[in-house]
Amino acid sequence: MMSRSVYLLAACQALMMSSNALILAVSALIGFALADDKSLATLPLSLQFLGVMLTSIPASMVMTRWGRKAGFMFASIIGMLGALLAVWSILNHQLWWFAVASALIGVFGGFGTYLRFAAVEVAEKSSHARAIAYVMAGGVIAAFIGPNLANLGRGIFSQEEFAGGFLFATSFYFLVFIIMLFIKFPALTATTFDKPARPLLKIATQPAFIVALVCGMLGFAVMSYLMTATPLAMKHHAHNFTDTAFVIQWHILAMFAPSFFTGHIIDRLGSLKVMLMGVILEASCVVLNLLGQDLFSFWSALFLLGIGWNFLFIGATNLLTQTYRTEEKGKAQALNDFTIFTLVTISSLSAGMVQYNFGWEFVNYGAIPLLFIMFTSILWLIKSPKHLPIQQTVEPCMPS
Repeated sequence: MMSRSVYLLAACQALMMSSNALILAVSALIGFALADDKSLATLPLSLQFLGVMLTSIPASMVMTRWGRKAGFMFASIIGMLGALLAVWSILNHQLWWFAVASALIGVFGGFGTYLRFAAVEVAEKSSHARAIAYVMAGGVIAAFIGPNLANLGRGIFSQEEFAGGFLFATSFYFLVFIIMLFIKFPALTATTFDKPARPLLKIATQPAFIVALVCGMLGFAVMSYLMTATPLAMKHHAHNFTDTAFVIQWHILAMFAPSFFTGHIIDRLGSLKVMLMGVILEASCVVLNLLGQDLFSFWSALFLLGIGWNFLFIGATNLLTQTYRTEEKGKAQALNDFTIFTLVTISSLSAGMVQYNFGWEFVNYGAIPLLFIMFTSILWLIKSPKHLPIQQTVEPCMPS
């Protein structure tokens, strides 16, 4: 039976992703409205990812030193401040302050990305893959809440239609703070290590670690790149915001709904085969995007993109947890998430620039080399089983 703490972490994931879904639906459109140079439309969203990237290593260090609970609660306070600043900056038509607000929201995300690793620590060893998937499944709620609240928030401030949604985001971060009070994490003093931690270079040069990192990084980057450009492409092709919110809603649903069974599929087929399926699904998104720009094309493409990301991200996360020991988790996880969100930041910023300067077709062509790298790296590891790690996932401690 799954620990109650896993379900509470899933609730926190749902709140975080509801805020993210809301922001994803409107951020590029807000940037487009506020920026004099329209190629900077995705700058605020890129700075949100930059905030995640720059926070990923300090977040791991903070939670290693003071614990998961303290880290997540601190981050929720930063998230509230960022969301409130976003409201002010939109109402006052301040692009750069909105960018700062987005970066602060990214700080929360830098901590929040460790929710999936926290799930491993509070779950039984036999259910690690399912614990990761269950926490990720919390994002299913986000698919319904986020875009709809972005739409509902348009009526709160008549002068700036998208400012009201960030009031909802503020409440989400507050609820995360409250839920954290009821989660039992492993006690920091309960962990004892039989072996000294290996150097980070030795951990990171394992073939399985490299493949997990590459696929987690590129799979997320392709998803972010195509998803970030989609609202701008839909606006260019004369789709209204209701259609855009509909497409984003189904995309978020596809990102997280498979999590109810992704862990079971990994248990049956293994991480690598599930990751390979994810690459194929993300490639299908590119094909559909190139075939048409009607509502069905945008919807079906982003739906497949969401499922592909889910298989890649959960599969890569599960594979990664098998490449390090408990005493090595802080630096291994920090390197992984820092690298992932470095590329996600670059991809989200380049999406707006490529879309504005070269068009939707070139946006999709840009994803093809990344898909090829993932496909070949997974096939190589499948055909080289000697490089697969011996199962050594993080052992959970007794809750404090």
